[in-house]
This record gives sequence, C-alpha cells and structure tokens, in this order.
Amino acid sequence: MQRYDLRHLHENFYDRMGELINSGLKVNEVGIFLFEVGDYSSIQKSADLIKEMGHDLMNSVKFNEVDWTIVVKKVDEKVIAERKEAAQKAAEEAEAKRIEAQRVAEEKAKQKAEDDAKKAAEAAEKEAADAETKAE
Repeated sequence: MQRYDLRHLHENFYDRMGELINSGLKVNEVGIFLFEVGDYSSIQKSADLIKEMGHDLMNSVKFNEVDWTIVVKKVDEKVIAERKEAAQKAAEEAEAKRIEAQRVAEEKAKQKAEDDAKKAAEAAEKEAADAETKAE
C-alpha cells in the first residue's frame, strides 16, 4: 500500500495521480491519494480518471474540511483489456437495441397512419352512403 499526498498540486493533480498509478503501484497494490477538494468537481473528475484508466476505485472519502482521499487498486493489463472489451460490447448491444426500438417505433407510427387513413376513408364512405340514403 502506498500513500500519496497531492495537496500541493491543488486542482492540477490528475496527471500526477495517473503517473503514480502507472509507475508507483504494482499490480493489485492499493494506493491512497490525498488531494485538495476545491469546488468538488475534482472528486468526480478523479473518479472518472480511475474508471477511464480501468483500475478499481475502492473508496472516496472526505478527509477533513478541505481535503479528499481516494483509494485505488491497480489491476493488470489483461483485466483492463477485458473491461474495455466488455464495455465496448455493452455499448454495441445498447446501440443495436436503440436502433431496433427506433425501427419498431417507426413501424408502429406507419401502421397507425395507415389505420387512421383507412378509418377516415371508411367514415367518408359511410357519410356518402348516409347522404345517398337521405337523398332517396
């Protein structure tokens, strides 16, 4: 387990944190990173960075009034590749479902338009027939 104090970098700690994860931690080792919170956007950005890198964000805790601590577990390249592949596959499946749902919605809209046109034609025929009956 390694502990890194990045408070002196203020809001510019992301690159250094990434470097430390890649070079300072061994695979399956845990790193504790302490940084200054600022406007709280740094918390989400740091979590996004860890996710983007493919490692495990194990904890994210307010340390004191101005500092934040995150705990990261470094995973090996094989796990990172598997996670990226799974994420890509999930994105492709979601896109395929979205396209299918759009196709079904368009088909339903087309069918509804055809049904509405058919009903309107039937109503017009009925009115014409009623008018003929009254005329006779």
